[in-house]
Amino acid sequence: MGGTGRTTWVYDFSQGNKDQKDLLGGKGANLAEMTNLGLPVPPGFTITTDACRYYLEHGSTPPELADQVTEHLTALEKAMGKTLGDPADPLLVSVRSGAAASMPGMMETVLNVGLNDESVRGLATQSGSDRFAWDSYRRLIQMFGKTVLGIDGELFEHALDEVKREQGTESDLDLDAAHLEDVVRRFTAIVREQCGRDFPQDPREQMDLAINAVFDSWNSERAILYRRRERIPGDAGTAVNVVAMVFGNLGMDSGTGVAFTRDPGSGAQGVYGDYLQNAQGEDVVAGIRNTVPLAELERIDEGAYRELMETMARLESHYRDLCDIEFTVERTKLWMLQTRVGKRTAAAAFVIATQLVDEGLIDMDEAVRRVTGDQLAQLMFPRFVSGGDATQLTQGMNASPGAAVGRAVFSSETAVEWAGRGEKVVLVRRETNPDDLAGMIAAEGVLTSRGGKTSHAAVVARGMGKTCVCGAEELQVDTAATRFTAPDGTVVGEGDVISIDGSTGRVWLGEVPVEPSSVVRYFEGEIGRESPEADGGADELVRSVHRILTHADARRRMDVRTNADTPEDSARARRFGAHGVGLCRTEHMFLGDRRQLVEKLILAEGDDERQAALDALEPLQKQDFLEIFEAMDGLPVTVRLLDPPLHEFLPDLTDLSVRVAVAEAEGHRDEGQLRLLAAVRRMHEQNPMLGLRGVRLGLVVPGLFAMQVRAIAQAACERRTAGGDPRPEVMIPLVGAVQELEAIREEAERVIAEVCQEHPDLRILIGTMIEVPRAALTAEEIAHSAEFFSFGTNDLTQMTWGFSRDDVEAAFFHAYLDKGIFGVSPFESIDGPGVGRLVELGVEGGRRGRPDLKLGVCGEHGGDPDSVHFFHEVGLDYVSCSPFRVPVARLEAGRAALGAERAGT
Repeated sequence: MGGTGRTTWVYDFSQGNKDQKDLLGGKGANLAEMTNLGLPVPPGFTITTDACRYYLEHGSTPPELADQVTEHLTALEKAMGKTLGDPADPLLVSVRSGAAASMPGMMETVLNVGLNDESVRGLATQSGSDRFAWDSYRRLIQMFGKTVLGIDGELFEHALDEVKREQGTESDLDLDAAHLEDVVRRFTAIVREQCGRDFPQDPREQMDLAINAVFDSWNSERAILYRRRERIPGDAGTAVNVVAMVFGNLGMDSGTGVAFTRDPGSGAQGVYGDYLQNAQGEDVVAGIRNTVPLAELERIDEGAYRELMETMARLESHYRDLCDIEFTVERTKLWMLQTRVGKRTAAAAFVIATQLVDEGLIDMDEAVRRVTGDQLAQLMFPRFVSGGDATQLTQGMNASPGAAVGRAVFSSETAVEWAGRGEKVVLVRRETNPDDLAGMIAAEGVLTSRGGKTSHAAVVARGMGKTCVCGAEELQVDTAATRFTAPDGTVVGEGDVISIDGSTGRVWLGEVPVEPSSVVRYFEGEIGRESPEADGGADELVRSVHRILTHADARRRMDVRTNADTPEDSARARRFGAHGVGLCRTEHMFLGDRRQLVEKLILAEGDDERQAALDALEPLQKQDFLEIFEAMDGLPVTVRLLDPPLHEFLPDLTDLSVRVAVAEAEGHRDEGQLRLLAAVRRMHEQNPMLGLRGVRLGLVVPGLFAMQVRAIAQAACERRTAGGDPRPEVMIPLVGAVQELEAIREEAERVIAEVCQEHPDLRILIGTMIEVPRAALTAEEIAHSAEFFSFGTNDLTQMTWGFSRDDVEAAFFHAYLDKGIFGVSPFESIDGPGVGRLVELGVEGGRRGRPDLKLGVCGEHGGDPDSVHFFHEVGLDYVSCSPFRVPVARLEAGRAALGAERAGT
């Protein structure tokens, strides 16, 4: 609110700061911050995100907005000594979006607002350059036509290309003032033809329409898609920044660029960025002309270069982080157009965090906060070994690291279609634009022939963790013909397999073999596992990961276990930092050759048949457990008793019926097959996920769970006798009522007592999975008979939502995501208000029933970063996840503890 009691919709740059991103958007808040630091920022003002939300809700701008914009425009005109629309010496402004969270290229920008048929001549006179004036005007009509009037941008591109062809050139720079005036005439004709009206000549109308267009672009298809992927709230809105224009297209002593205070690809310190002489900012990110490295600016304009270096150092120290900077040089004068904490690759995030610690700018707590589990997961992807049998075609810029192999596709639509049918694809374009976002998401990687490390393709790919090679200018990309031609004449068509290396910029025809990343090799113990910072073989990335994970381990409250069913997985998870097994699924031990044993057990018609099957299974089970206890010696191993949906272990009813019918039709009667068919019909279930499984199977099939408990106890005793330290825990699945648990527990305790007479001090905990909603609601009662709970959030999610995961994800989840019913799949990240609430009730009730109850989670959510934070908040003691997610969970458990500490909870 302003001092007069009115709502303040507009703020001058001098009135804000970097901490007001939610109100002023990231761009506006940072422009205000740089203004307050005394840096050379063109004057301007910001229209708030509140105004955007009002506009989107009411379909019109707030009643007071026009007057407030006029007040600030008048102040801007006074500061610049020029008036918007003055035919002799016009003030021009840019109208730019600026959401609180960075959304590069997703929303609209209009430059050179204020030019018309009269003021373009005044601008020519004042600047001393007719060419500059007409170039600025054609840019306004082109951007305004596409962004504000909704005209197909290809129409303007074709008209511009036509003029260049007529003049025998491929470069915009070869067009003189007369040629560009011709371009303007053609552009205005396009506007008249497409819109039925002339290009607006009133500069204030231009500005107001551009402001509304920026608001509208918040709900463009590409912006919605980007927000969904990045989990940015849909109701946040965007601010609009109106800024006095400064011009990088005044001649070769002018230019525009993007700079990073450190390499956003690797984190290395140095001079990184792109510069383009005689250009405006959009030319750099659009990749229309290939840039020169930022270091070249020192040769082009030493004064501007040195001032830029000093400004970059100042901003990095002020923000205590990598900064991404947009700037313009106008006739040797440096102007700062934007700064923000820069997007970076996962590798750069870890390296930069520890660099900043070593430089004294942040501490290790902050370093842990600066990286994420998703970034760590990206670092565990494999990388190329060598070219193998593949042929290297060219080398471009290493814009976003990683190894991507897939079939070449040349449009976003094709990428989405082919990926949807299971194909791995690489999206190939001359340059990407925001409309390519869906294809970039679908593709394994992105290859462009134009643009630099700050092009749209590079910035968006880095933010998504996608492999990207850009600026491979030797490739002749023909998107219409769906092919590209390499320097040696090799033609690569749509569907041909290519490999791109985002770390080196190399591009191959064919599939290149891959190897584990250095981070995985570190976890596997191949690189200085105990102290990689002292290991000459460990690179800076590995040392950074080691330092950050070590600190996260020291700060986290929750333990991290693994879901593992084999000794190999158990050993690997231990190397990756797991402190035990949180879920050993025994049904996974009976796939393959052993499946028939379970089938015989389930279909047994008498005690003798059943006992024979149990006797055959027991030694196999004992050996399984013995090897896992050995791999996890000294750490807990939670063994879930058999929980097979019966259809996974029985012959398919339809197939078996057909076989029997065919045999009978041919005169063959197989009594064994008939007996089997009768048994399968008897056991057949319409919905096996809600049928005879888990504890129900243990109660109905006599001796089944007793056999498993006996095998667990025997393996533990044998391990103890051998000098080991086994710590088994027996988990009873699918309990919905305490009486089920009590019945199985009584049997299990009797078996354990019989087996462990020589090791009376061997403690085997008995607990249950909380995966049935009723169990969560009656947790206090169940806790009286359980020493631990492990929340099985996969089944809990299915039963709470009424979803069968195997059926619904492919059937309609994409529609739910598109319609915003889901922000993210509830099987991917915990559904806090629904499934999460049941977890909370289970925790609260369980602890009331047994204060020392051990609480964990073993569903897929145990390795999801957002879910790990939720589990910390509700008070679980550990999470359990797949071996490769263990490092991710370790890091996020540390970040969750630090986040709670900062929040004072």
